[in-house]
Amino acid sequence: MAIVLFISVFLIAACGLIYELIAGALASYLLGDSILQFSTVIGSYLFAMGIGSWLSRYIHRDLVARFITIELMVGLVGGFSSSILFLSFAYTEGFRFLLYGLVMVIGTLVGLEIPLLMRILKERFQFTDLVANVLTFDYLGALGASLLFPLVLVPKLGMVRSALLFGLVNAGVAVWSIYLFRAQLGTAPMLRVSGAVVVVALGVGMAFADQITEAADNSIYADDVVFSRNTRYQRIVLTKWKDDLRLFLSSHLQFSSRDEYRYHEALVHPGLASIDAPRRVLVLGGGDGLAVREILKYPGIEGVTLVDLDPEMTDLFTRHPLLKKLNSEAFSNPRVKVVNADAFVWLDENQEVYDFVVIDFPDPTNYSLGKLYTTAFYRLLSRHVARGGRVVVQSTSPLFARQSFWSIANTLRQAGFHTWPYHVYVPSFGEWGYILAGAGDYKPPATLPAGLRFLDLKTLPQLFVFPQDMAEVPAEANRLNDQALVRYYEKEWREIAH
Repeated sequence: MAIVLFISVFLIAACGLIYELIAGALASYLLGDSILQFSTVIGSYLFAMGIGSWLSRYIHRDLVARFITIELMVGLVGGFSSSILFLSFAYTEGFRFLLYGLVMVIGTLVGLEIPLLMRILKERFQFTDLVANVLTFDYLGALGASLLFPLVLVPKLGMVRSALLFGLVNAGVAVWSIYLFRAQLGTAPMLRVSGAVVVVALGVGMAFADQITEAADNSIYADDVVFSRNTRYQRIVLTKWKDDLRLFLSSHLQFSSRDEYRYHEALVHPGLASIDAPRRVLVLGGGDGLAVREILKYPGIEGVTLVDLDPEMTDLFTRHPLLKKLNSEAFSNPRVKVVNADAFVWLDENQEVYDFVVIDFPDPTNYSLGKLYTTAFYRLLSRHVARGGRVVVQSTSPLFARQSFWSIANTLRQAGFHTWPYHVYVPSFGEWGYILAGAGDYKPPATLPAGLRFLDLKTLPQLFVFPQDMAEVPAEANRLNDQALVRYYEKEWREIAH
């Protein structure tokens, strides 16, 4: 009996933390700025738990029945929390209100659980043993949930099914408690019926989880969603309309197949074609393989190493028929080596030197990405650039995020690079910017590889000319301990959105 009750504590703690992690992850996926979202969600959740613990003092009678009722409520609300949040983001303007409303409701209910359970068990154990055992299993449950969430739940089940599964766990604890405390509860017909209803509702939710996610995705994205997956690192969504494939990472557009050639030709060729006899190239990010496709147009290239954090991203663009056609099966080329690792860590642990480095990370929407645009990162990178080599960095829009763009340029200069900023018009994005960096002077290439659809020797020099509304403005360098770039980026794109 005792161990069963303490296992219930373990499960309760795991469920509570899973709901908290799901709320924080969804807020991060849909709103950006992961540090802000996780901080505010966790803070609100802990505050709500404190409210629940304080309110527990006002429950004096029928403690077991109240505990079971609360478990069923946590299971129902927590289980459907991710479904509600996905659908609210798609169909309403009240996502933030619902997000923090659900966090407060779930947190308050979770805050009631442990105090009530301890009061129910106080007659069975010595106070010191009770507190020690309950808190031990509570913390163990939190540890189990924190490991299970990124390693198993998100990549295998996704957000919607994960929440529903743990809602069923909460409901299971309630139903089990009805059996364990049957002597105190008597027949308890309402509790039994309520338990059955909650379990059935969550079971139906599990059965229709894909339809819930599909309904939300189809409303969020203008075109038909042909692929979606939550990975340990991001949400990958692929949409299609006629011959237009679009990739979204955590709701941010990465490319449209109709015009991505403009972006990737401009990313690669102004720098790579200017280097005498380049042999080794490093690509950081660019898990779609489209930059690698452009690099492989140089027959003299002996090896391309691509370092991308997310193995599911590179696997998708290796195996999916439409996507590997788009990147010309770049990842199957024997000259290409794919490494799934954090670029910052990988650079620190490796000593290889490259003639050309392409940095094609997503925009600095949060501090996790922002660290890859810092002076510390660029100084580390400089150790991997050969004499006479070049680096190119995708650098967001110099028109819509002007200060962000010039912050990246200034950061590279602070890290010891000479810089040659340039820009190109990509219909899906508008004006888009890049920073070419290295030592010495930049000489435009005398030749370009065959097969380009956009770039030529006549238009290339024009990319380095900035009109007045994109000319350089003062901007702080982005440093690891004070990421000014993320603040610039959030402010500028928020102003565009409004």
